[in-house]
Amino acid sequence: MNAPKLADALRESRILHDRAAIDAAIARIAGELRAVYTISDATDSRPPLLLTVMNGGMLFASNLALQAGVDFEFDYLHATRYRGRTTGEQLVWLHRPQVSLKGRRVLVVDDILDEGNTLVGITQWCRDQAAAEVRVAVLCRKRHGRSVPCARADHIGLEVPDAYVYGYGMDFHEQGRSLPAIHAWEPKR
Repeated sequence: MNAPKLADALRESRILHDRAAIDAAIARIAGELRAVYTISDATDSRPPLLLTVMNGGMLFASNLALQAGVDFEFDYLHATRYRGRTTGEQLVWLHRPQVSLKGRRVLVVDDILDEGNTLVGITQWCRDQAAAEVRVAVLCRKRHGRSVPCARADHIGLEVPDAYVYGYGMDFHEQGRSLPAIHAWEPKR
C-alpha cells in the first residue's frame, strides 16, 4: 500500500501548535531542566546524560538542550514499535546508547507520549542498566484514555488531541518531520 502524500495530508490538516507555541513550550521545559540539573549531585560528578529517542525526538532534543544551557552528555537510542506503521507491536531496538548508564542521571527526550508503551520500555531498560535517575521530557502528550498505567513524562511541552499528529519531528508516514509546526490530520470521509 502506498503512503499518502504529505502535500495531500497538509490540505486535510490543521495546525495545532505553530512554531511560536513550540518555542514557548521548549523554553518552559528548559527552565524546568535548569532547576533540576543545577542541583549538585554529590553521588556523581558526571554531567547528566541526555538520550534522544530517534528519529522523532531529534529536533525537540536539540532545541531543548540549547535552551536549557545544561552541560549534558549526549547519546541516542532508536527503539520503535511502529516501523513506519501507525500501530505497533513489540519494542524493536535499532540502536542502544554506547555510554554506560550505570549510576547516571538520565534524561530521555522524545517527541510524543501517546499510549506510552515505547517510553515505558525505554525507561525500564534505562533502569535495568542501573541508571541512578531516569526522567522523561516529551514535546507532546496525546489526550486520550489508552495510556498504559505506568506511562508518564516528567516534562511535557504541549497537549495534542487524539488524532494523527505530525511535524516538528513527528512523521506522517515517514514524511513531514521537518515541518516547523505540529499538524493534525483530519481526512475527509
